[in-house]
Amino acid sequence: MPARRPKYVGMTSAPTSPTLARPHGGCALGKLRLSRYGAHWFDRATGLNILLDEAKVPIDRWSRVPRYVSIALTNACELCCPFCYAPKVPARLDPDRIVGWAHQLDREGALGVGFGGGEPMAHPEFVRICAETAAQTSMAVTFTTHGHRVTPKLAASLRGSVHFIRVSMDGIGETYERVRGRSFAAFQRQLAIVASVAPFGLNVIVNDFTVGELDDIASFAGQVGATEVLLLPEQPVGDRPGISEAASQRLRCWVSRANHRVRLAISEAGVTDGMPTADPFPGESALEAHAHIDATGHLKANAYAAWGVPVGDSIVNALDELREGRVS
Repeated sequence: MPARRPKYVGMTSAPTSPTLARPHGGCALGKLRLSRYGAHWFDRATGLNILLDEAKVPIDRWSRVPRYVSIALTNACELCCPFCYAPKVPARLDPDRIVGWAHQLDREGALGVGFGGGEPMAHPEFVRICAETAAQTSMAVTFTTHGHRVTPKLAASLRGSVHFIRVSMDGIGETYERVRGRSFAAFQRQLAIVASVAPFGLNVIVNDFTVGELDDIASFAGQVGATEVLLLPEQPVGDRPGISEAASQRLRCWVSRANHRVRLAISEAGVTDGMPTADPFPGESALEAHAHIDATGHLKANAYAAWGVPVGDSIVNALDELREGRVS
C-alpha cells in the first residue's frame, strides 16, 4: 500500500530536535527546508525534526515541492486485501526515472520519499532504488510493505539504505489472518527481520472489524518494538463504503483516552472533527505536504485521487500543472 503522510495524534507537539544543515540540501548533520511556516530542520538518521516558525522566509525561497512524496513502484502484490486501493492493472516504474525524480525532489527541498505499491519488494530493482536514493540524496528513504517478502538476505542488502519501514497489519490473530490470508505467527516472526533493517511502525486499517482491537494492537506494537502505529481509517474503495460513522466515533474516543507508550499517528484522510491531533503546519494546502506518484508515472494529490498528470522529466512542472488543474 502506498505510504501516506500522517498527522500525529494524542501529543502536544510533533517530535522535534535541532539539527544542522544547509537550505534545501543535506549534509552529515541534517537538512533544512524553507517554507511559509519557517525553517524546518530534519535529520534523517534519527527522524528528529525542529520547526523554527519564527523565521520569516521570503516567498521566492519557499520549497517548490512537498515535504514528502510517496511513489508506487509497482502495482504487483500477491495478497488480495479487500480494502486495497492500489490499481489492479499491471504497472511498474523504471528505476532510473525514480532515482532521477529523487534527485529533483532533494534539490527542491523534499525531506523524504516513501516507496509503496502494490508491494514495493515485488519490484525487481527495489534494493537498487533504495540504495541509490539513500546514497545520492539527503532525503529519508522509507517504504511500506506487508512484510512477508523480507528475508535475512534481503534485510542485509537494505541496511544503511532505509531509514524507516511501515508494515501493514490489520487486526490481531484471526482478524489479521482473515484479511491478509497469511499466518499471524509468521507475520510476527517477519517483524524481527524487519527490525534488523531500520526502525519500523505498524500501519493499521481501522474499520468496524478492527476498531475493537486497537488496545491489543497498541500493546502488540510495544511488544515487537514498533515505534509508531499509523491509524488508517478505511476509505471507500469499489463497493466498500469505508469506515462507518459508529466506528469513527469509537476511534475518536479510543484516541482520546489511549495511554499506550507507542506513538500514534493518523492519515490525513482520517482526521475528523474531535480527533485530537498535533499539527505544526496548520492550514497547510494540498501539495505542500504530500504528493503521490502512481506506478504508471502519474502525479496525484494523494493515492486515492482518480486524476493525475504525467510526471515526465520534471516533477516541478508536473506539480505546477496539477495545482493549476485540480488543486487550489
